Amino acid sequence: MILRPAHVGELPRVLAFWQAAAENGSRPVDTLAAVEALVARDPSALIIADDGGEIVGTVIAGWDGWRCHLYRLAVAPWRRREGIGGRLIAAAEERFRELGGTRVDAMVLDDNATAHGIWAARGYRQQGEWSRWVKPLA
Repeated sequence: MILRPAHVGELPRVLAFWQAAAENGSRPVDTLAAVEALVARDPSALIIADDGGEIVGTVIAGWDGWRCHLYRLAVAPWRRREGIGGRLIAAAEERFRELGGTRVDAMVLDDNATAHGIWAARGYRQQGEWSRWVKPLA
């Protein structure tokens, strides 16, 4: 298995992977145009775990020049508990160090108890004194 940046041509496969492997219930639907824009803006942001051509994990390691943000950590359900998620998080953190980042935040749904374990195991803690405020742009 290798970790590598996503290629534009495989982004439809990434979207299909997220439908099978990611928590999607309380979030807006991801679109091909949005993921293409991400990769066009920052070609190294979307990290893929590739096992012989099969996508088995992803993480978006977004850097805005100020803070480091992790989104869309997903591991194929049939490949969980193999360390793939931990390797993806470590690769994202290394990317941030190389960019000069000093603090990482991860978007983790409160109700996604399955995900809480990996984040805690990697040293992340829920920050109770802050809340995320959102506004959909129409």
